[in-house]
Amino acid sequence: MRAAVIGGGAWGTALAHVLASRGHATVLWAREPDVVEHINTTHANPRFLAGATLHEELRASGEMGAVLAGAECVVYAAPSHVLRAVVRAGAREVPEAATLVVATKGIERNTLALMTDVVAEELPGRAVVALSGPSFAQEVVHGQPTAVVAASVHREAREAVQRAFSGGPLRLYTSEDVTGVELGGALKNVMAVATGIAEGVGLGLNSRAALITRGLAEMIRLGVSVGARVETFAGLAGMGDLVLTCTGALSRNRSVGIAVGQGTALADVLASTESVAEGVVTTTSALALAERQRVDMPIARAVSRVLFESASARDVVAELMGRELRPERDG
Repeated sequence: MRAAVIGGGAWGTALAHVLASRGHATVLWAREPDVVEHINTTHANPRFLAGATLHEELRASGEMGAVLAGAECVVYAAPSHVLRAVVRAGAREVPEAATLVVATKGIERNTLALMTDVVAEELPGRAVVALSGPSFAQEVVHGQPTAVVAASVHREAREAVQRAFSGGPLRLYTSEDVTGVELGGALKNVMAVATGIAEGVGLGLNSRAALITRGLAEMIRLGVSVGARVETFAGLAGMGDLVLTCTGALSRNRSVGIAVGQGTALADVLASTESVAEGVVTTTSALALAERQRVDMPIARAVSRVLFESASARDVVAELMGRELRPERDG
């Protein structure tokens, strides 16, 4: 199979490496010239995936048309806030029969659209598959056993993606619940920022466990309100990704939360890294979606106050603990 991966960040690079390792003729599009040069000459991406050796057959290019030409599978791994523009830029070059895989996690800020909806709107008439689950790019590219989910309403498409990526250390499961899989992948980033903030102010493991568990409850409430299945949030794209991102040392969202909790200004935290912490962007989108659906998300709201309103993290935690008492199932 000929595969095109659009996005030369850590996750796009890792997925391109996986596809090349599986024997697919894979070309990666990257905006950054140095990323293209390093992949083609040293089989590495030191800017976004330092220390990893990439498959020798993987190629990269800064010309999107050349990357997309003849592709049977197109994987989108651009950050959520630029995904629509990136897809639109290459739309005319995407083959009609190509299966589209969306590895971006997020909720578009203005439209509140999920990432597969963004791609489907820009490229109508194609089969679109969401790829999500607990997966740090560094561990995937170093061959650590990893399991993720391919979700689509098109059975043939999701099963084709499952076969294309599965093998060796990577295992894909399939799902029909695109909404649940996508929201799980997007909202867990917000909760990871929350657990990072708690860690940054010196709170302990009890607090982390509470935030993860109550964060999952918020994710489920919002998900169900837009048609997702409850059981999806108990799976890889829900609880699996949530636990990983809230506890793993490689989590960018957790790291941002820790720094903010320790008193560093958000702008300074974001300026110190080229990698995107999707939880920061998704916090605003998630709250807008929750307001539209009339769903209460107190943890997400608390994260927003700390990130964007300079609220004291300790005061916000105290407010969360002082909320009206209620049964667990009521939220």
